[in-house]
Amino acid sequence: MHHHHHGHSHAAGRAGNRRRMAVALAINLVLVAVGVAGALLFGSVALLADAGHVLSDVAAIGLGLLAAALAARPARGRRTFGFQRTEILAAFVNGLLLAAVAVLVFVEAIGRLSGAPDVKGGGVIVVGVIGLAGNVAATAALAAGDREDLNLEAVLRHSAADALGSIGVVVSGVIVLATGWEYADPIAGLLIGLLILAGSAGLVREAFDVLMEAAPAGLDVEEIGQAMAAVPGVREVHDLHVWTVTSGFPALAAHLRTAHDADVEEVRERVEAVLHDRYDIHHTTLQTMPEKLLTLEDRRG
Repeated sequence: MHHHHHGHSHAAGRAGNRRRMAVALAINLVLVAVGVAGALLFGSVALLADAGHVLSDVAAIGLGLLAAALAARPARGRRTFGFQRTEILAAFVNGLLLAAVAVLVFVEAIGRLSGAPDVKGGGVIVVGVIGLAGNVAATAALAAGDREDLNLEAVLRHSAADALGSIGVVVSGVIVLATGWEYADPIAGLLIGLLILAGSAGLVREAFDVLMEAAPAGLDVEEIGQAMAAVPGVREVHDLHVWTVTSGFPALAAHLRTAHDADVEEVRERVEAVLHDRYDIHHTTLQTMPEKLLTLEDRRG
């Protein structure tokens, strides 16, 4: 049995991601304060929804930073992969948090639709523009990071949805100010809630796939098995497993039966080269076993 582990070039990217997340955290803390103050001052459920979403961003980024710090700890003892999968757990929790925030927004917006709201459109526009500027800045900082990091992607989706939500806040404020139709505000709140819910669905699904050790998206396990079997000297590939340890870290394990006259080590190296060059899989565990050379008596038996 041979175990091959390629050094991970994404380690530096992870450190950069943590710095970007810290910048986004600072921006979002300011936006929470501005959004809550605006919601109370101007009576806007859209601002309240947006502030709630930004507050979930603060929790998401804080959780993400904690997970990233744990993931950077070295492997030891029973945890042979260290704490790398805490990134995936954080992404999963963040997705559930997004869904919970969406439900709270729906409840508040529906309550406002049942009674005549009193919304100050001008103030909503001002706070919405401030929120939009902050969200765009945070999203831009995060988008420049290593996007293979599902933990960063989780925080980025929070931030991007916030930017779109801020646009909805501004539009609702303009409608209220221009037409006096104050129901535009809770309707905008409902739309923001739908936006939040849509963002959470994909995030939870992706994190769940990693936790269930599904093959990475974009990799066809059957195709990989056929490519391995086509390597000169390979007679059979079985017990093939492809999974993701954490985002950007695919792994593969398989049993190879090689030709009886083949150099086992050379065959293994050729298979690893195919996995590395064609599928970008660097972490492999390959058990090789030469096929049995049947003698004349074996064939008669």
